[in-house]
Amino acid sequence: MAAEGDNITWYNYTGAEVIPHDATHVTVSARVIPAEAFSRNRNIVEIIGPSVEKIEARAFNKCPSLRRVIMSGVEIVEQCAFTECVALTDVECDKLEIIRYAAFNGCTSLGSINLPSVRIVEGDTFNDCEALTDVNFGSKLERIEEMAFDDCPSLERITIPLKDGIITHDGIFQGCENLKHVDIVEEVVLHETIAALQLEEWRNDINEEIDSINQILPTTPAGRWGHDVGDKARAIRTWIRLVLGKIVRYKAQHQHLLDEAATTLQLALPKDIVMKNVLPFLELQ
Repeated sequence: MAAEGDNITWYNYTGAEVIPHDATHVTVSARVIPAEAFSRNRNIVEIIGPSVEKIEARAFNKCPSLRRVIMSGVEIVEQCAFTECVALTDVECDKLEIIRYAAFNGCTSLGSINLPSVRIVEGDTFNDCEALTDVNFGSKLERIEEMAFDDCPSLERITIPLKDGIITHDGIFQGCENLKHVDIVEEVVLHETIAALQLEEWRNDINEEIDSINQILPTTPAGRWGHDVGDKARAIRTWIRLVLGKIVRYKAQHQHLLDEAATTLQLALPKDIVMKNVLPFLELQ
């Protein structure tokens, strides 16, 4: 039932009933929010649903007052679920894995979003999110699809894992003229791997390649709708492949040097010393 407060009306939604027109803050006890359940509701400001696992298509389509969504357990957001929620600024969905087509299209007040568990971002997901500046993905990200961030002119920074194949289309960042920085999710682990390489010139070469994307992006054309898709997505995809290629190559060369060193020591030292001391040490490298 609804509970009145200072200009606030709380309502507990169980998944099937019609929402009172004056409800402003909603808690959800259902596992699924049905399609169009809150569509075009002009009064809802906040929705909290820790038990929600799925938000169906257009569930909150064109809710102009919705500002905050807290759904810690949601895993799937279907197409157009929050399209044109123009007041939306806070989205907390730490277990979200799949974001369907145009789910947050036209959320013009959304400034930043953390998506640590997301695997798939379908096309047009954040299209026309004019205020969006930062997007942080986690290591589970598998792919970002066509036009996912089309026409996000304020987008400056994106955090992604270093995986080939996540940038699936040249138009992902079309119109994102301010996109200047790419951060790597596994940065600490990556730098530990690089630091373990034997030769300084290898380490320097990889680090320079990693840093290069943030030198290139500021002057890389973003393109614009109806004309060209720009080059930012292509630049990021190429950069990922170059960095991964160098890591693989230098790790192989590093292992080759270790193998050569082991062979030399086997020839130079008594066998029992090599077996008990030298080889176990080399295996740790």
